[in-house]
Formats: sequence, C-alpha cells, structure tokens
Amino acid sequence: MFERMISFLKDLPSAGTRQSSEDDPRVAAAALMYHVMDADGDRQDVEWERVKQLLAKSYGISGGELDRLAKAGEQADNEAIDLYAFTSVLKRSLDDEARKDFIGMMWEIVYADGELHEMEDNTIWRIAELIGVESRDRIEAKRTAAQKARRSVGPEADE
Repeated sequence: MFERMISFLKDLPSAGTRQSSEDDPRVAAAALMYHVMDADGDRQDVEWERVKQLLAKSYGISGGELDRLAKAGEQADNEAIDLYAFTSVLKRSLDDEARKDFIGMMWEIVYADGELHEMEDNTIWRIAELIGVESRDRIEAKRTAAQKARRSVGPEADE
C-alpha cells in the first residue's frame, strides 16, 4: 500500500541537503507525524517507535540520519504556529495516492497505542483537509488502520 509513497519519498533530496528545512517534505512529514503522536497529550513509547519505523521505511534511513530527521520533525512542530507550513509542502510534493497513503500512516501512529483519542481524530481530519484527501479516503484509511491494529493485538483482546 505504501510502496508508491515510499518510492516517491526516497527520491526526494535528503534532509541534510537543503538549506531550509521549512520546505523539506521529509521534515514536514516528520513534523506532522510528531504532531499527531502528541495530539492527545499522552506520548507513548510505542507511538514514538511507530513514527520512527514509518520514517525509516518511507525514507530508507536508519541510525543517526533517522534520529536527526525525527528530531528535526519534533523541533519543527514545536516551533510551528499552525499545520499549514507542513501540509502545504506535502500537498505540493505528493501526488493524490501518496497523500492518501500518508494519511494511512498517520492513522497507524494513532492506533499504535491501541486507543483513538478525539484530538488525534480531529488532527488527522484537519491534516487530510489541508493536503486534499477526501473524507471517504480518510475514513477508509482509518478503518484499515483500526483493523490492522486489532489484528496485531490478537483475538485475546476481544474476550
């Protein structure tokens, strides 16, 4: 599902090659991932690990490079006054399918801790609107991520 976005993202210049991280799609994506993870005010290690897994997989990076990108995303989000700076970069940089896939990754972060908080839901709704992902696609990505999260927990969670 994410292969197309991963391929596109790997072709982008690396985070360290641009003078300004403000227009770097990698930093914008990392900042939005961090923002969603932190939306409920309860950052869990499992969510942070999922953010780093998605960044590593999307950009083909690891180690220090992954840590620098994650830190740049966290810093950018902490310094931002709104989401538009990040969403406008992604809207320009990603095609329709890649934007839908990005929203799917956001839902994976939300469900990493097994819970959906209304602030996380609202944040993804706002991001999806700003990057041009339609409601039905956002809802389908949410449903898919929720099902995937339930499968990873296993049948004992239903008892």
